[in-house]
Amino acid sequence: MKKIILASFITILLTSCALAKKTTTEVPVNILANDVDSMSYALGINVGSGFANDLKNIPGGRSNIDLVIKGFTQAMKGDLTLLNSEEAQTFLRDYLTKAQKIENEAHKAKGEKFLAENKLKSGIQVTSSGLQYEIISSANGKKPIASDRVKVHYIGKTIDGNVFDSSVERGEPVEFGLNQVIPGWSEGVQLMTVGSKYKFFIPYNLAYGEQGIPQANIPPFSPLIFEVELIEIIKQEEPKSTLEEVKSE
Repeated sequence: MKKIILASFITILLTSCALAKKTTTEVPVNILANDVDSMSYALGINVGSGFANDLKNIPGGRSNIDLVIKGFTQAMKGDLTLLNSEEAQTFLRDYLTKAQKIENEAHKAKGEKFLAENKLKSGIQVTSSGLQYEIISSANGKKPIASDRVKVHYIGKTIDGNVFDSSVERGEPVEFGLNQVIPGWSEGVQLMTVGSKYKFFIPYNLAYGEQGIPQANIPPFSPLIFEVELIEIIKQEEPKSTLEEVKSE
C-alpha cells in the first residue's frame, strides 16, 4: 500500500512540475545543491501552485496570502500557532459554510433577475415549468417524445456568456436519450421538430440544481443557455416477437 501511495505521489508531482509555467527568473544553481534540495523545491512549487489555484475558488474569493503562508509555515515546523488544530478546523468550516451560503444566494438572485428580464424580450416563450425558449429557425419535421433517442448539435453557456460545452466546437453531433438528460433539455427538445433550431433558457431547478457543476464552471443555482439544433430522431430497433425469434433460428 505504501509503495502504491508513493508511486501515485511521485506521478502527480512530476506531472505538476512538467505543466508548471516557466518563470523568467532562473533559480540560482547553488540553492539546489543536491537531489533532496531539488526534490524539496519541486515539492514547494507543486504544493504552492496547486494551493494558489484553490484559493482562487474559495467561497467569498478573499484571503490574506501572508497569513496563509505564516500559518502553513508554523504548522509545518511545529511552532506555536495562534489557533490550535481544532479551533482552526472549526473556524474554517464555519467561515466557508457562511461564505458559500452568501455566494449561493448571490448566484440565485442573479439568475432569477436574468430570467425575469429575459422573458419580457420579444420572441421569448415560457412553458408552465418556467422553461424559456426562442425559435431561431423552424422546420416541418417530426417531434420527438420523451422515450426517443435524438441526434443534436448544441452550444451550452452560462448567463455570463461563458461556453462550458459545445458539440459545435468539437465538430461532431451528439446522440442521447431524452430520458437521460436534465429536465430542461428533455422538455425543450420535445418542443422541437427535426431540422429546427431553438435557444433554451433553463432555470437552475431544470438544470444542475443547487449544486451546479464546479468542474465545468457551472456555479450553484445557475440558469443555463443552450442553442440546440435537432438533427435526427434515432430510430429504435423494434424488439422481435417470440414467433419472429423462432423463425430466425
